[in-house]
Amino acid sequence: MADAAYPGGIVRATLRLSLVYWAAMFCADSVLGYFINIDPIESAALKFVLFGAAALMTYGMSLLLFRLRRLSFTRKALLCFLLTAVTAPVFTAIDFFNYMLCQYPKPVSFDPVYSGYTLIEGASMLFGWSCLFVALLYHFEVRERERRLAAIREEALTTQMRALRYQVNPHFLFNTLNSIAALIEEGAATRAERMVLSLSSFMRTTLSLDPMHDLPLASELALQEEYLEIERERFSDRMSFRIDVPPAVRGALVPSLILQPLIENAIKHGVGATSGPVDITLEARRDGERLHITVENDMPPEGGGQRPPSGMGIGLRNVAERLQLRFQGDGRLTSGAVAPGRYRVALDLPWRPS
Repeated sequence: MADAAYPGGIVRATLRLSLVYWAAMFCADSVLGYFINIDPIESAALKFVLFGAAALMTYGMSLLLFRLRRLSFTRKALLCFLLTAVTAPVFTAIDFFNYMLCQYPKPVSFDPVYSGYTLIEGASMLFGWSCLFVALLYHFEVRERERRLAAIREEALTTQMRALRYQVNPHFLFNTLNSIAALIEEGAATRAERMVLSLSSFMRTTLSLDPMHDLPLASELALQEEYLEIERERFSDRMSFRIDVPPAVRGALVPSLILQPLIENAIKHGVGATSGPVDITLEARRDGERLHITVENDMPPEGGGQRPPSGMGIGLRNVAERLQLRFQGDGRLTSGAVAPGRYRVALDLPWRPS
């Protein structure tokens, strides 16, 4: 679309610039003529024809320069000189024959001095126009390159966002399959079957999501409820999960599945790493134009340090990179222990209502 708009845009800009340029030249020539005793009113018709012909010549010059716009700057400059050398004598000849017509039937003698001045004047205006048009060409080329660069950056960002988003699925699938295998080893075939069905439903839902489209927080929480149905098949006796999100906050937009790695880590490194009951809490609140989301979970005391246990950093890093790309530095993730045996991951996002 940008390539198609480029020629059309420069045609419109050229026509507007040409109108302004030759109107200014007409006025300037009339003012200068007044100081050398040339009546601007009487010479207006002659100048109108002359400058109209000059505008047509510059149209042809512009067309040629546009077609040869891929030339180097040096060759463009030489082409401008060449075009001026060809058109300036034509400009002078039109001025002379136009004057002859105005004076007819009086004879008119050729004045080399006046014609020389006219030649210099015409060359100056025609060369000035060609330089101005080359500058206009460069302006459009720079804008076109900026558009293409922006499109390439957007495509790269989209690709990177998709790659980060799709990293969630294999990581989650690996952990879930391990949970199913554990249930089968425990002889809980019925629970394993229900877990497989829940997994199938969850994967069908998540794979249909566009990684570049945000979801209302309420929809994201509904997805996590589906995920929790999977994990409850294995940890229902030891895992309690609480969601504390006011209704007014549930309409905020968040990246799709941004909470998935956080809750998965909380279950894996909290419930899966201890034999006792584990409490997991998800809270969200609005603070001015910011959205704060926290996920807290119990952990074994040895896992309650400031650094997450081995393997936990992959999911957090994925979320942090997605926030960095999606919000260009305006979203961040923090994590760490908030008490002995209690771990928190917090998201700070821009507030965006759905």
